[in-house]
Amino acid sequence: MPYSDRLVPALYPVLREGYSLTHLKRDALAGLTVAIVALPLSMAIAIASGGTPAMGLYTAIVGGFMISALGGSRYQIGGPAGAFIVLVAATVAQHGIGGMFLATMLAGVIMAALGLLRLGSYIRFIPYPVTVGFTTGIGTIIFASQIKDLLGLTLDGPEPGPILEKLPAIWQALPTANPVTIALAAVTIALILGLKRVAPRLPELLIAVVVTTLAVALLDLDTPTIVSTFGAVPAMLPAPSLPPVSWELVVAVLPNAVGFALLGSIEALLSAVVADGMSGRRHSSNMELIAQGAANLASGMMGGMVATGTIARTATNVRANAHSPVAGMLHAVFVLAFMMLAAPLVGMIPLAALAGVLATVAWNMIERHAIATLIRSSKADAAVLAVTLLLTVFRDLTEAIVVGFALGSVLFIHRMSKAAEVATLEGDESDTAPTGLRRDDEIVVYRIRGAFFFGAAASVGAVLERIGDTHRAMVVDFTEAAMVDSTAIHTIAGLVTSAQRRGVLVVLSGGDEALQAGLQAHGLAAPGVPHAPDIQAGIALARAELTRDTGAGQITATTMGAH
Repeated sequence: MPYSDRLVPALYPVLREGYSLTHLKRDALAGLTVAIVALPLSMAIAIASGGTPAMGLYTAIVGGFMISALGGSRYQIGGPAGAFIVLVAATVAQHGIGGMFLATMLAGVIMAALGLLRLGSYIRFIPYPVTVGFTTGIGTIIFASQIKDLLGLTLDGPEPGPILEKLPAIWQALPTANPVTIALAAVTIALILGLKRVAPRLPELLIAVVVTTLAVALLDLDTPTIVSTFGAVPAMLPAPSLPPVSWELVVAVLPNAVGFALLGSIEALLSAVVADGMSGRRHSSNMELIAQGAANLASGMMGGMVATGTIARTATNVRANAHSPVAGMLHAVFVLAFMMLAAPLVGMIPLAALAGVLATVAWNMIERHAIATLIRSSKADAAVLAVTLLLTVFRDLTEAIVVGFALGSVLFIHRMSKAAEVATLEGDESDTAPTGLRRDDEIVVYRIRGAFFFGAAASVGAVLERIGDTHRAMVVDFTEAAMVDSTAIHTIAGLVTSAQRRGVLVVLSGGDEALQAGLQAHGLAAPGVPHAPDIQAGIALARAELTRDTGAGQITATTMGAH
């Protein structure tokens, strides 16, 4: 059995192949590189989600370690993801921090169950316009959520969550903008973008945060910092504990948990696919989901938020020449070390710097080139993208994914139905038709090509019903049919009944064993409905039946058999 189909962590074959000191050095360097990126990003995501910086660090440490140790990808890096900011913030606002912890753990149970049921390969079947739409929508919401900290605004009350309520509140608070905060945010963004262009190998996020933090400390600038807003950053992991649990709370947070599980599964498997494309390896989707489930159970018990595979950090891990999942495990260890040794320094980070980090993350999430390509290539795909984007920004992320997936599926069905066709073959004047039909034959052949399924059944059935008065028999050939579902077979059954009432013989030809079983289940089997292995045999069979029944004047229902 190929590894991608097995429920075995990717770490197991790595250790079985042999793990040397050279491999450890590669993984340690890659893990350190990713940890440097993850440290400021994890805190920024947690703050934007309505939590504390410590929540982001706990998620990167606990969730990140377990995703790498148990996951189905060699290079996956787990932790808090920007895509969850909207869902987590909404959950915290509705059910509090404890409700968010419980939703995270329930999501872990759901994701693990999806993996154990081997449904991982199906979750990836999300249409591309839907992924672009919700990713762009999330990026838009993240950027809007950072405007307050980017400008240093002071709002009259809590910052509204919905964007249509948030923007008017921000507009009214513009006179309270802090020039120092604006300058720090601008420097952060400029450093990130500039270093990424001139020195892409340097950890631009960490450098930008360190520079602005030093500026605040040395110049004694008046701007909110982590410690002034949230208190001191803890230097140790908390003891595991269960959040408040009651049946009423479980029912209340279950929709949030389903949203966590759905988005987390999609994000993790997309990230694993990206890693596969960069490394040439193949991951196990189902094992990856089991690991995601275990990681979220642990994260919720350790005071963390939702953990998932992160595309940017996973790509950084691959580019840093990681060898195995040990790199992801060491990344979590390094983040823990940073927290233990530098907690006071971490507390001095200005919120404007973290807002600048998230602003660049949000900008990168808005897939401008993909949007332009989809708009140019297909109006239907552009419509799916637009609906998903608008629902994400103005309604709800889960609703956006469900509606976008439904629209994408309908679009796919429509396109596939257009691909199905029926070719009509009759005897010609040359008497040399490739099927063996002669000019004097009273037989017409319908050759079905493509996917004959419920989406195409109506149009194909309409064509098949057009039986000419001069034809006493028809052969329906399935040799070139890519698939035939139960709706299509039901359509054929209706055609046979209609033809028999008109005294027309129907012979079926071609098709695999699955089609034969389906036809038989619908009563379309010999002797009632003759079946031949190919068109030539079907024509010969129809010709023989017509010759035998010529004396009777017409083909009766008794000769053909009752359907």
